[in-house]
Amino acid sequence: MADLTLYHASPSRSSIVLWMLEELGQPYDVHLVSFKKGENLKPEYLAINPMGKVPALKHRDVVVTEVAAICTYLADEFPGAKLNVPIGNPRRGPYLKWMFFGPSVVETAITDRAFPRKEGAPRATLGYGEFDTVMNVLAQATGAANPYLLGEQFTAADIIIGSQLRWAMMFNLIPERPEFVAYVDRLNARPAAQRAREKDAEYQKQQEGA
Repeated sequence: MADLTLYHASPSRSSIVLWMLEELGQPYDVHLVSFKKGENLKPEYLAINPMGKVPALKHRDVVVTEVAAICTYLADEFPGAKLNVPIGNPRRGPYLKWMFFGPSVVETAITDRAFPRKEGAPRATLGYGEFDTVMNVLAQATGAANPYLLGEQFTAADIIIGSQLRWAMMFNLIPERPEFVAYVDRLNARPAAQRAREKDAEYQKQQEGA
């Protein structure tokens, strides 16, 4: 039994952590959580994540939830994979910015655009400001990526941002700007990303057949 266990539903936000684990190169187990069967709301799983959501990660006796928190934790816990920027390095600031820009800015901007309110919230009340600004900031960053957000080093920040761009373009939730497409294509070519997608497809079959 591995020290790392991912509580996973396929496909979902936990697919991001699946990719992270493949990049990490450490042994891990996957515990599938069926939303269709309501397993995410059963007491056994709520003891792991009271939100009843995935992902959740168990590392020995430590439980971490929320995608960015899990990826940050794993990158710092296993520095040998070089998926983080260590404390004391000035590049850690931009690295953390992109780690949390994904779920707090990109995801909320896309969700609000996909499911608009009857009355739009004032720009000042929204953490992301406005959708077009978010897209422009992302286009500038991915256009400058050489080849990754922090230059030559691939980090967990690329997993966070790249996953959200890939998902959003797949469902036509954001424009397919050339900067986005080129950046995501580079990430999709990574062997770990390919392995994660193949495994996720198998997990999805298992859940659908259950």
